[in-house]
Amino acid sequence: MAKKIIVQKYGGSSVANTERIINVAKRVASYKSKGYDVVVVVSALGDTTDELLELASKITKSPPERELDMLISTGEQISVALLAMALHKFGKEAISFTGAQVGIITDSSHTKARIIDVNAKKIRQELAKGKIVVVAGFQGVNMDQEITTLGRGGSDLTAVALAKVLGAGVCEIYTDVDGVYTADPRLVKNAKKLDKVSYEEMLELASLGSQVLQARSVEVASKFNIPLHIRSSFSDKEGTLITKEVKKMEDVLVSGVTLNKTESKVTVCDVPDKPGIAARIFTELAKANVNIDMIIQNVSRTGYTDVSFTVVAGDFNKTLKLMKRVVKEIGAADVIFDKDIAKVSVVGIGMRSHSGVAATMFKTLAAGKINIEMISTSEIKISCVVRKKKGEEAVKTLHKAFNLGR
Repeated sequence: MAKKIIVQKYGGSSVANTERIINVAKRVASYKSKGYDVVVVVSALGDTTDELLELASKITKSPPERELDMLISTGEQISVALLAMALHKFGKEAISFTGAQVGIITDSSHTKARIIDVNAKKIRQELAKGKIVVVAGFQGVNMDQEITTLGRGGSDLTAVALAKVLGAGVCEIYTDVDGVYTADPRLVKNAKKLDKVSYEEMLELASLGSQVLQARSVEVASKFNIPLHIRSSFSDKEGTLITKEVKKMEDVLVSGVTLNKTESKVTVCDVPDKPGIAARIFTELAKANVNIDMIIQNVSRTGYTDVSFTVVAGDFNKTLKLMKRVVKEIGAADVIFDKDIAKVSVVGIGMRSHSGVAATMFKTLAAGKINIEMISTSEIKISCVVRKKKGEEAVKTLHKAFNLGR
């Protein structure tokens, strides 16, 4: 009978120092001893990626993205080699690989590449020899053999992609929290751990600022129905299972409240109110591979309007530079920005079949004298942009209003 394959991913906090790497090696070795074929995906040690980005910023405020990928992909190379060494110490045969070595082929969008294909032949060969395979997360290689990276949290995506290609029964994501909570437990003391979350809810939670999982990894897991188990690398407790929606999930009105402080609002002022102008703005942003979140176009006055949208921190400088050029080309007045914002969101499958969530959310924020600047909704979420200094207070009051700490 073929051995069961398990894919495990360990985040930066799980391998932050040599002591933690040895702890991870013990856990991985125990799975091998239970008879599993184990593939481990590892992030860079602790804050290594941030430290490398800081080094780059001391050289130049706008480093070429190709060179950034060359730089930040080195972090994972350190952690995979160290983990393989630790596994050897415990008498387990292990081999480490970069993303390029195991055939993770991506497009050429440096710093946020998308996976096109995974050739797992090398992994299968090493598993057949009885080895534990340790793969550098967050990275791949494009058709021109250029190193690429998969965006923040990209190791999650590496793990899910390998689980799909290898036909693993489950993909375990190890982090510094023991599952998905109704809110950030560091912020809301009585936040509760959720036993199960649907792919759809997790996708919203991940894209709205819950830092447990990368949104794109949830998308891929959902598409191929790969169960994800979010667990703590510091305990043996069961975590949160992310899976297909089950009927009883709909009974829960709101599953969680999230806060995202990493977005900025950009406003193009006095845009000529003519057909095609908005398309022009957002086509230019799309060409530059800038992801837009919320968009608001104000009511036209005297033939002109303001267009506001939010972008993630990493795209801010690029967006501003681009919009300064576009403003001149379309005959708008100016582009202004606001970094002092936060986005607070409530998420829940139950919203589909229950009314009143928006009313409760807006009433709660009003009672706390928290002004709403932008609103965005989907079937299962409502997001509001508020002042950054009010963000944490907003999360706490909404968590209480929806009785999530019960």
